[in-house]
Amino acid sequence: MVNSVVGVRGLTVRRGGRPVLRGVDFEVERGSVTGLLGPSGCGKSTLMRAIVGIQIVESGAVEVLGLPAGHAGLRDRIGYATQNPALYGDLTVTEALRYFASVLHAPRSDVHRVITEVGLEDHANAMVGQLSGGQKSRASLAVALLGSPELLVLDEPTVGLDPVLREELWALFHSLAASGVTLLVSSHVMDEAARCQRLLLMREGLLLADDTPDGLRRRTETQDVEQAFLRLIKENV
Repeated sequence: MVNSVVGVRGLTVRRGGRPVLRGVDFEVERGSVTGLLGPSGCGKSTLMRAIVGIQIVESGAVEVLGLPAGHAGLRDRIGYATQNPALYGDLTVTEALRYFASVLHAPRSDVHRVITEVGLEDHANAMVGQLSGGQKSRASLAVALLGSPELLVLDEPTVGLDPVLREELWALFHSLAASGVTLLVSSHVMDEAARCQRLLLMREGLLLADDTPDGLRRRTETQDVEQAFLRLIKENV
């Protein structure tokens, strides 16, 4: 696909002899918000690590922005937020972001911008170690937004957040997509599916569906994505 930012072909990953990803194939279009949905343990995080180039794979190929996943040329072109924020607890939010901005060669002015975008203005001078779980997730997302990433890979970015902030972050995601940024967002909460332009539904290391929310509902003759997911599981048992 000419407009593809991520291309995954036959991706297989094993851990401890157990298959975690089993021959996964899909593409992600530029400027889209693609949701990666499925229950905990289905392989979402492993797939995301493969895309950012930090996962050992058994077979298959992953291409990102025209380069093999993990290529040095992708370092400042991808923003990645993990489920477990890797931030130094003895720094303030502002200090932590200044540190990462220097590592990523991002403008110093980006620190204030991303703090505002993720709604941490009131905690800019708070120690990271004293933040709540949801606040730490927001700080991790702020790191991913530093610079001008062309691809954002966000692993459960809204977990533990209140409904108002979740709504604000999804508005931010769509605003970024409208500007040309591509987002791959994982979640195990099915009601977030309707916020995505395209859905990748996973279970037990398999990709059960790659479709739009409307297309998925039509295909399974169901009313919502959760029902569609259950229908697909029954079809694949």
